[in-house]
Amino acid sequence: MDESGDSGRPQPGAGGTDPAAAPDGGKPKRPSDPGGGLLMGRPFGVPVYVAPSWFVVAALITWVFGGQLDRVLPELGGARYLVALFFAIAFYASVLVHELAHTVAALRYKLPVRRIQLQFFGGVSEIEKETETPGREFVLAFVGPLLSLVLGGVFYGAMQFVEPGTVPGVLLAGLMISNLIVAAFNLLPGLPLDGGRMLRAIVWKITGKPMSGTIAAAWVGRGLAVIVLIGLPLLTHTGALGGGNEGIGGVETVMDALLAAILAGIIWTGAGNSLRMARLREHLPDLRARTLTRRAVPVESATPLSEALRRANEAGARALVVVDGQGNPKGVVREAAIVGVPEHRRPWVAVSGLAQDLTDGMKVPAELAGEALLDRLKATPATEYLVVEETGEIYGVLSTADVERAFVKAMARPEA
Repeated sequence: MDESGDSGRPQPGAGGTDPAAAPDGGKPKRPSDPGGGLLMGRPFGVPVYVAPSWFVVAALITWVFGGQLDRVLPELGGARYLVALFFAIAFYASVLVHELAHTVAALRYKLPVRRIQLQFFGGVSEIEKETETPGREFVLAFVGPLLSLVLGGVFYGAMQFVEPGTVPGVLLAGLMISNLIVAAFNLLPGLPLDGGRMLRAIVWKITGKPMSGTIAAAWVGRGLAVIVLIGLPLLTHTGALGGGNEGIGGVETVMDALLAAILAGIIWTGAGNSLRMARLREHLPDLRARTLTRRAVPVESATPLSEALRRANEAGARALVVVDGQGNPKGVVREAAIVGVPEHRRPWVAVSGLAQDLTDGMKVPAELAGEALLDRLKATPATEYLVVEETGEIYGVLSTADVERAFVKAMARPEA
């Protein structure tokens, strides 16, 4: 499954992308250290992590597949669980290939990939930006299921060289079937699945509006979630997925219902996240440094805090910038530091002791807006930034808290 551009949604089976645009409490995570579990390697320079939830799923697959092996190859005895564990690892290696297909396509289109994470019910490729055209969106989504189909074909071809009913034969058959299931499931036309992104690209191409594509694919995804919730237990109960219902009992019925509920929840949540993130991106141009900036007054480093605040009140300003004798900005007085100074001590505290020294990354052009503004803030995490005109003149101070409030306001707008 795939979630590129849509805020970290786990996807059943495989696939995913996720632009992490919003600031996180004023301290955005650096792309160079995304974290996310056990680091396994960096193919194509992209870190691959195994989430703790993977070990739970691997154990479950080992247990279930081991039970199936006991019926097919009873002579294995306890060794069947080692074979089943190998199958679980090989299956997730196939999922990794699926994710690497998304990653290579994204890198080909010069879209940064933050990480790949193998997790519960598959994997996710966190792509940090949206594609620019519906054609690229379609290709980026389709390559994952395509590689799963190719892997299914490869395993089918390999089956022709081994004896059926042997350990290699059973493993190859299981990997063939599982990859075909992953491909088929991900091609379902609803977000957050790869097929949903393909549908989004088609509607985007027809209407010329990416938001229309997202709305259509997300609502189809929600419909799929309902179908999975109701239909999967019915299919397994009637034997449509298991070749008969002779062995179905109470435990199996509960497990089927639980699996259906988890899958449906993941799909429903992913579709909703797609809508919210699309709506947020639609309003990104409204996030402008100039309109979010607080007016500031320049003060020299030795100025007492009480005097600096008096000048700010007279000027109707809400921020303080420390300057040198020539008026060049040297630091921004932190709002949290001001609040932490009791009023009776403010005449004796110089603003220099409350200021954060300016770095080049903390100087933001007043005309910066949208995704470019967010990228600039992510590159240099801070609580306040100096906003300057093209001439270098001080315009004011941009607070990360104000940017976060603007995000919340955008996210709170009614869904389309």
